[in-house]
Amino acid sequence: MPDPRALVRIVDELLWALRRAGFAISTAQAIDVGRAVRAVGLDEAWRVREAVAAVVLDRATDRPRFVRAFDAFFAARQDAVGTLWDRLAAGGFGDSDLATLRELLADLAGVGTDGLVPLGMLLERGADLDRALSLAGLARTLDAHAGLQLGFLTHRLLGQVGVDRARRALAALHARLLDALGDRGARLAEALGRELDRAQDDVRAYVRQTFDERVEEVERQREGRRLATTPFAALSDAEIEDVRRAVRRLAERLRGGARVRARHARRGRIDPHRTLRRALRTSGVPLALARKARRRDRPRLVLLCDVSDSVRAAAAFLLEFAYAVHELFDRTRSFVFVSDLGETTQLFAREPVRVAIARAWGGGVVGAGDNSNYGRALRAFEARALRDIDKRTIVVVLGDGRTNYLDPAAEVLDRIRTRARALLWLCPEPRGQWSHGDSAMAAYAPRCTSVAEVRCAADLERAAASLARR
Repeated sequence: MPDPRALVRIVDELLWALRRAGFAISTAQAIDVGRAVRAVGLDEAWRVREAVAAVVLDRATDRPRFVRAFDAFFAARQDAVGTLWDRLAAGGFGDSDLATLRELLADLAGVGTDGLVPLGMLLERGADLDRALSLAGLARTLDAHAGLQLGFLTHRLLGQVGVDRARRALAALHARLLDALGDRGARLAEALGRELDRAQDDVRAYVRQTFDERVEEVERQREGRRLATTPFAALSDAEIEDVRRAVRRLAERLRGGARVRARHARRGRIDPHRTLRRALRTSGVPLALARKARRRDRPRLVLLCDVSDSVRAAAAFLLEFAYAVHELFDRTRSFVFVSDLGETTQLFAREPVRVAIARAWGGGVVGAGDNSNYGRALRAFEARALRDIDKRTIVVVLGDGRTNYLDPAAEVLDRIRTRARALLWLCPEPRGQWSHGDSAMAAYAPRCTSVAEVRCAADLERAAASLARR
């Protein structure tokens, strides 16, 4: 069984190193980490790593950063053996020398020498220094454009942790060591000076690491914004996967919001009038809240997607999103069309979304090589689905409205909108092109509850959030 005090010290230092790496670790998590490490022991590093990761990590994407911080912590401990006293003993100083150093430090503390606290913190280079660096708030003020200011920021941070005061305290200690131990005292003071230099190097490394992490974060955000605004048709295969993951994350957020709203609906909304009338009976002590029930009916969703080549990518993301958030709706039906109309509800129920989409485009539902015929598809949709549409139903149409100069059958949308709760049209073309060529969007748009451009992931996110709110 390891020494409990040594275990606590190592775990404390490890947790502050992880906090410096950007992980938010609460007091309760720190206690759980201590229990987990005590259970697995310190003999094997991989066991300790997995035990700490089980408590600290919230997302799988943070694991590489966690592993780097964990490995760097123990690599640093191997370079700097144990505590300050262990390192001094490893440097050839005996027990009598260290005992004299402790006595002199106690004497300086007794006379109130300024700078002893930061000196001890910097010489130890452990959890106290990590805590001071974290509390300095550098991560909140440093941005990705501060590369030319790193020297100034480092100097300011060194002042905040008390390096100048520590230097003055070390000078006072140097004189007393020289008087007490002679040449050995001078060498001991030089060793302490080197330890203080290493602590300053740690602070400089912390500033550089924080800056590098902020630059990486900005680059990730810039890449995310670029992907979010890149038209679907211009995405590479790897970028399509990134956008698909973003769509799934959006679906997860919306599902979480729906669960919160459902929980609040079960509790009911506070009724102030009933609450006050009830309080009159007891003069307000105690005050019992009266609630009124809230009924939230989940709407039904019907999707009608053009899967011709011009809108295929947008349709794929919309279908994947719709089935990822199926629990927001009481029932979801989906139809795809090019020239003919085909229902894919059962196909998506049996197969994963991506497999179902691939089969639908492969000709298993509708002919993928035909020219778009919106009028024919809308009339077929009316004949097959209109009787099932009511005021709980949201109908979403995704298509560019390019009719190939055939009859657009725009009047069908009037009958759908009359029966439905809402009729939403998502168009992957810019609004400025809706009146050019064979586009019938100028006739379709006034007949819909709302029409939105969906040309990229950001547009789809806004449209999906609007759909979920309805």
